[in-house]
Amino acid sequence: MEISSEREKELQALEKKLSVSFLNKLLLNQALTHSSFGHEQNCPDNERLEFLGDAVLKLIISEYLYHKFSERAEGELTKIRSGVVSDETLSLVSKSLGIGEYLLLSANEKRSGGQRKKSNLANAFEALLGAMYLDAGIGKVREFTLENLQPAIEKFSRAGYISDFKSALQEYAQKHKWEIPQYRVIKETGPKHRRVFWIEVKVRGRRCGIGRGGNKKEAEQRAAAMALRKLKREEREGLPRESAPRGLKALLSQVRRRIKLP
Repeated sequence: MEISSEREKELQALEKKLSVSFLNKLLLNQALTHSSFGHEQNCPDNERLEFLGDAVLKLIISEYLYHKFSERAEGELTKIRSGVVSDETLSLVSKSLGIGEYLLLSANEKRSGGQRKKSNLANAFEALLGAMYLDAGIGKVREFTLENLQPAIEKFSRAGYISDFKSALQEYAQKHKWEIPQYRVIKETGPKHRRVFWIEVKVRGRRCGIGRGGNKKEAEQRAAAMALRKLKREEREGLPRESAPRGLKALLSQVRRRIKLP
């Protein structure tokens, strides 16, 4: 695919913004080509570069964490890496760098807000790393990656930081020998291409949190975060946390336990 003079100026502007310089501008352009545009214009898209960039990113972050936190166990390093390379993190970094403005999208994808979609931004960031690796090698990619992801590394490596609230809530429930938390979609709003989900989580039959998100996973994480805060607060303050009463019989059973009747 040939690059027009206008597009070349756009790519030069992005290079300046990112403080990078590509020898092969076609690689940079491909990294910014969404599959919808590639299909529409019959040209290479960024999916293969994204695949490569994902692997390079994980290698760089894994190597950095291995040397930086020599005292931490494998499980803890995995959790930190998971947060750093998540779509949530990569999309925020991509947005801050203004990558969305340079994406090549089909007309339909543009209308649906494709330049702002988390998945598109995260994928483009990984594709950019893949293109950079092919163009300049691992050293340049490492420098660029660590410079832009350092705040995320610090955030996710802080002691006590929770990146996966669903897992943390489940561990909390297991610690107290409770049933696994139950999640349920209680409401959906918005058009099909910009759906918003509302999900509740119940612990021991009691609603403990509600989360809202652009996908079910995001909504579940927010519901779990609310539930975890609520349950820990109740534990600190010594508040009763019995499961929700189910009728008079259940209520009487709770009363008997409290006053220690047979």
